[in-house]
Amino acid sequence: MERHTQAVAKIATAVRGLFDKKEPYRIFHGSTNSTRPRPRAGARIVDISALCNVVGVDRTTRTALVEPNVPMDRLVESTLRHGLVPPVVMEFPGITAGGGYAGTAGESSSFRHGFFSDTVNWVEMVLGNGDVVRASRHEKPDLFRGAAGSVGTLGTTTLMELRLVEAKKYVRTTYTRTRGVADAVAAVRAATQAPDNDYVDGILFSADHGAVITGSMTDEKPADAAVRTFSRARDPWFYMHVRDRTASLAPSSSSSSSSSSSGAVVVDYIPLAEYLFRYDRAGFWVGAQGWTYFKYVPFNRWTRWLLDDFMHTRMLYRALHASGESARFVVQDLGLPYDQAAKFIDYATDTFGIWPLWLCPLRQTLPPTFHPYTGEAETAADGSTVPKDILNVGLWGWGPADHDDFVAKNRALEDKLVQLGGRKWLYAHTYYSQDEFWTVYGENRQWYEALRDKYHATTLPSVHDKVRIDLDAAREERKRTRQSLKSRWPVGGLYGIWQAIRSNDHHLHRRAEWKYKG
Repeated sequence: MERHTQAVAKIATAVRGLFDKKEPYRIFHGSTNSTRPRPRAGARIVDISALCNVVGVDRTTRTALVEPNVPMDRLVESTLRHGLVPPVVMEFPGITAGGGYAGTAGESSSFRHGFFSDTVNWVEMVLGNGDVVRASRHEKPDLFRGAAGSVGTLGTTTLMELRLVEAKKYVRTTYTRTRGVADAVAAVRAATQAPDNDYVDGILFSADHGAVITGSMTDEKPADAAVRTFSRARDPWFYMHVRDRTASLAPSSSSSSSSSSSGAVVVDYIPLAEYLFRYDRAGFWVGAQGWTYFKYVPFNRWTRWLLDDFMHTRMLYRALHASGESARFVVQDLGLPYDQAAKFIDYATDTFGIWPLWLCPLRQTLPPTFHPYTGEAETAADGSTVPKDILNVGLWGWGPADHDDFVAKNRALEDKLVQLGGRKWLYAHTYYSQDEFWTVYGENRQWYEALRDKYHATTLPSVHDKVRIDLDAAREERKRTRQSLKSRWPVGGLYGIWQAIRSNDHHLHRRAEWKYKG
């Protein structure tokens, strides 16, 4: 802990100096899984990239002390050595624990455990004036609740204690075919009611082909069952595997609360870490768009094997940012009430023509919060107020090439979402003006601004400052890009690949300890 304490003291000193001068600043973490534009050159930066260690794992208390820049793959590797695993693990290995707490991380176990921030016991933070404090549900609970999902605008997280659960060898994974958008939504909801399911998500491949995916951790595997992996270059991409395994199945009834009650299921036994990071290769299915861009490269098993280094999410993000193509790529996660989800999906697919879509059931946090919420709640048997579950719809793919059309459709998507009672994840492109933002999140404003004053955060960027797209600046950037060599096909894409290679991130997945070695 001495190394950690010294690093935090250095960060606190830098922050205190900027606070005394009333100078705004941004935090440099060392990596990002956001598609928002990077801070402009010349911005004042406080570097916390050295805070990247798992300080310790306690088998007795089932907890881990984790610095904010620890990525999910290293976290899982560290906890599995003790027979433990975080209850919520983001599907991309490079997403960090700090990003999961300060942002919004809801994954296929979140219908049971909530967002990643709900699995945090306490956080150490450097406030905007340089003070180092601890916040939890019992100590500074207002800061602890407010900092979760507020994208680092109430202070800088420097350490956290995570709850862990018992790990098992495999995830018994079932794939159930659904037909129709409404049927898929209902089937996902029903699957969350089955007590044996540790994980639930779904994929909509088209308007009439969906799959509900459920997982149960287990140490037992039938002797004749193969071990299925997804991390090696010769393995199939997970979403394509699910599509092919369910294509010939008869659709099941969405009224059943258990995916195993129908005969129309396929079962895999997947090593736990392979399951947790099953969407890493191709970034769900976003990586397939690289073949759309490089249109003369055939999309087949051989080229996917050959280009596998570039199909892991760390490399994909590097290439996407460096190429400039992130400016016209739709990457939106949108949370809705279950009874409005099918209507929203029909609108989104008609507008953007993007398939597949991801469906992820979530246990929501009621406002005030910047996590996505619908505000719906019900009374539990003990008389307490319990938030109703919501459904996350992942919409990821190419948007319109024309920038004004791209912005107009994204803004219309935001409006439709609010109209149907939903909220979006704030890690992606967000186009609300300040007035529009506080119209949507108005019930949070007084609470949030009081926290900013109380915890000396007024020199930090606000949530809106952090997440908004400056339309004028974006338009000017697009003009400059169109005049540069990088705008000419395929120069931008090749430049993105070159920058990804220079990062050496491909060595991280090549050497990953979590990959199945059996």
